[in-house]
Amino acid sequence: APENPHPGIVEQAVAVYGQLLEQGYKPEHIATTGDSAGGNLCTSMILYARHKGLPVPACTAPLSPWYDMESKGASMQTNADNDALVGGDMLDGMIGGFLGENGSKQDPFANPLYGDLAGFPPTLIQVGEYEVLLDDSTRFYDNAKAAGVDVELQVFDEMQHVFQFMAGNAPEADDAIAKIAAFMRPHLGLS
Repeated sequence: APENPHPGIVEQAVAVYGQLLEQGYKPEHIATTGDSAGGNLCTSMILYARHKGLPVPACTAPLSPWYDMESKGASMQTNADNDALVGGDMLDGMIGGFLGENGSKQDPFANPLYGDLAGFPPTLIQVGEYEVLLDDSTRFYDNAKAAGVDVELQVFDEMQHVFQFMAGNAPEADDAIAKIAAFMRPHLGLS
């Protein structure tokens, strides 16, 4: 985006996933993860793949996901002074580029908060306590739990947006990465 607005990137991600399946990779040996808009993509890709009749991957781990294209979460205001990386004005500017002229803020493949999560794979969500996007994670967690998804939410105290990038320099980030591995390994049959 904006050169390739929604649903272009989701369709591309599903095409790549489909190619993996065509090459013989089994969905139970595939996991998705992504941070921020990539956290949305790893989630919406699964929703769109299922919509297209493809099997879902073994698990997913969205990190600091940006889901809410309507910016309705209370943390958009309550964490505005805490989040050093992301702000509501920045997100509002990105929404138009992401959705394009005709995109809907309630399209479940752009805003997974509106998605049908029944049958969604096991999910680990990580988010920092100080993020404006905190409520994106808590709301998705609540929706997933209500749909019967095996879902875990890990909120890291006093952490910023996509704090996992500090791995090797911050113990919280190292802990988060270790928790992602501990979550994915058994779902991928690696433990």
